[in-house]
Amino acid sequence: MSLENGPDLKMADGEEEREEREKRRQQEERENRTDRIDPHSDPDEEYEPERVDSKSAASPQGALVDHDPKVKEARFAAAKIAEHLSSEPTLEPQNQADRDLLQLSGRRTRRGFLAGATAAAAAYGVYHWIDNSPLIGRQQTPLRKGFNVNADVARGVFEERGIAPTFAKSKAVPELRFNGPYGLRQELVLDTWRLKLVGVDNPKQYKQYVPDVTAWEYKEVDFPQQASASADDSKGPAEKPAVWTRALGADGTPMRGQEEAGDSDSDLDPSTPGLLLTLDDIKKLPHHELINEFKCIEGWSEIVHWGGYRLADLIAAYPPALNAQGKLPKYVYMETPFGDYYCGYNFNACKHPQTLLATEMSGAPLSQLHGAPLRLHMPIKYGYKQIKRIALIAYTDKQPDDYWTKLGYDWYAGL
Repeated sequence: MSLENGPDLKMADGEEEREEREKRRQQEERENRTDRIDPHSDPDEEYEPERVDSKSAASPQGALVDHDPKVKEARFAAAKIAEHLSSEPTLEPQNQADRDLLQLSGRRTRRGFLAGATAAAAAYGVYHWIDNSPLIGRQQTPLRKGFNVNADVARGVFEERGIAPTFAKSKAVPELRFNGPYGLRQELVLDTWRLKLVGVDNPKQYKQYVPDVTAWEYKEVDFPQQASASADDSKGPAEKPAVWTRALGADGTPMRGQEEAGDSDSDLDPSTPGLLLTLDDIKKLPHHELINEFKCIEGWSEIVHWGGYRLADLIAAYPPALNAQGKLPKYVYMETPFGDYYCGYNFNACKHPQTLLATEMSGAPLSQLHGAPLRLHMPIKYGYKQIKRIALIAYTDKQPDDYWTKLGYDWYAGL
C-alpha cells in the first residue's frame, strides 16, 4: 500500500465509527419510545418525551434524594407522627391475662375515685359538724368530749399515782420564772388572810369553825412599786403588775371574778359553814421539802426547790364529810381571795404524796407574786393547775369550775 492512500483510509474509518454510534443512538431511542408509549397508540405517532420535575423521584435528582438514608429516615419518622396524630393510641393486650388485668385496673380506678370523693365529702361533713357544734369552754363539744375521754383513759391507766422525778438542790433555780399575775393584781394584806375550808366532816367540832365563811373579808392594796403595763403577763422574773384597782359592787364591796374567764360557777353560797384556818394552823402539819420540775403548758420547765405541807396531811387533819353513798367526795375546789383565779382537782390528785401546800421557794418564804402565803405545788399537773394565793379549799362531789378550762384548756392537765 502506498503512502499516498494513508489519509483517505483514516477518514473512512472515522466516518464508519460515527455512523455506528448514530445507529446505536437511534436504536436506544426506539427502545425507550417502545417502553413509554401506550401499546394501543399509533406507533407512527410522533413521540414527545414527558417532562419530569427535577424534584420528583422520577427525575435523576429526585432519585438521588430518594436513595439518601437520612431523607428516608426523616420521611419514616414524619409518617409515624402523622399516623399517631391521626389515630388515638390504644393499648393492645397481648393475651387474655393482660386483657383481664386491664379490665380489673379500670374497675379499681373508678372505685378509687368514688371512694376518694366519698371520703372527702365525709371529712368535710365531719369538719362542718364540729365547727358548728355548741361551745363548752371555748371548745366545740366534740373536741371537749375528746379531752374528757383522754383524761378518763389517763386516770384509768395511771390513777394519778405516778411519782414525779426529784433532783439535787444544786439543779434548782434561785427563783421560778413568773408565769402570770392572775389573782395577784394587788398586794394582799397578809394579816387578813385565812384559808377557808369547806365540806369538812362535822365542822363544829373544830375551834376554827364559823357559820359563814363567805363573810370573811380580805384586804388588798396597790403594790408600792409600779411596773410597766407589759409586765402583766411577764414570763421572766417576777415583777409587780401595773397599777390595777378592783371594781366595787353597788354596795361598795369588792367584785369577784375580775380576770378574763369571769366569776366561777363554783362560788360558795352565802351562809356556807366551814373553817377559817390561819397559817399557824397549817404549820402544825409535818413540814416537807421537794425538788421537782415545774412544767408550763407553754413548753418551758424549771427545777424548783419547794418547802411546805402535804395536802394529804391537811385532809387527814380535817377530813371531808362522806357523801350519800358513804364515800369520799370526788373533787377538791380551790380559788384565790376574790375568786379571780380558780381550779378543780380530782380527790386522788390532792392526796398524792408530792402535792404540797407550799409556803417556801428556794428555802425562803414565798413572795407575793409567787403566791404568798400559800400556793399549790402539784408536779403531776401542768403549771396552770398550781394555783397561787390559795384562799379556799372545798371538798365536793360536783366537778368544780376551772379558770383555764373556760378558756379552752384541758380540765385534767395531767403529766
